[in-house]
Amino acid sequence: MGIIPLDILFGVDKFPEAGQKINGISLTIQGGGPVPNTLIGLSKFGFKTSLIAAVGKDIFGKLSIYEIKKEKVDISHFVIKGNCSAIAGGFVEKTSGRRTLVLERKIFVEPDDIKLSMLPVPKILHLDGRDIEATLKLARWGKKVGATVSFDIGSIRNDVSAVFPMVDHLVVADGYAYPFTKTTIAKKAIEKLLEFGPTTVVITEGIKGQVGFENGKFVRHKAYKVKTVDSTGAGDAFHTGYLFGLLKGFELDERLRFGSAVAALKCTKAGARAGIPKLSEVRRFLESEPEKYD
Repeated sequence: MGIIPLDILFGVDKFPEAGQKINGISLTIQGGGPVPNTLIGLSKFGFKTSLIAAVGKDIFGKLSIYEIKKEKVDISHFVIKGNCSAIAGGFVEKTSGRRTLVLERKIFVEPDDIKLSMLPVPKILHLDGRDIEATLKLARWGKKVGATVSFDIGSIRNDVSAVFPMVDHLVVADGYAYPFTKTTIAKKAIEKLLEFGPTTVVITEGIKGQVGFENGKFVRHKAYKVKTVDSTGAGDAFHTGYLFGLLKGFELDERLRFGSAVAALKCTKAGARAGIPKLSEVRRFLESEPEKYD
């Protein structure tokens, strides 16, 4: 379950200054959202996926439904309400590949929207915590039915810590982990996050790579060096690779390696979803022994 905004991204030579008018050099319009993007990646990798998300009855909601269905993600548990679907707009800087986004959202998944008896029992329940009460309901159910609970959060927007005791794999961005734990050292942040109950914690640090902890030991993996076109959705792509590895029984170091490869390849193309690579591309990339950042 997660938010599913429509992303409207303008490519620009460089970010505009306040009050400045500039010309765009490209335009990408496609669905977004951390969980939907990750599920699309897993669908491309051959897994069956299903999404719970709230969309409106407007044209943006219809487009989101069309796109996610086209990618073979089950939409039978979508919540359709209102006439104002979520939209995310922003800029992608050509020189660096960095992106800046603003999200506007007025519809949410409420606990009563989720009919647990109608849900398939998943191997992995992947959540983003944006609709916290519904997230808590699903996480409790996930633990009850024996699903592995995975949690993704990229920045501090709302307090999601109540979910952590039910999370098996807490894979979060440094933009969340460090402010929340009040430290800038990965190992210390992980130690504090482990106190909440997750069995595995991973912190992603962009081009610095990732640091994780599982079964009593820390593992670090450096990021792969590529020519970045657009970093939008890189974290979501990492989750695709990480969860693929989890489903395949990979150890933590191999999960980080695979997730890093998927994220790197995504950054070479524009768009969070359009940039998701094929499984064969990921395997060829890793076989080439790609260069890593220092």
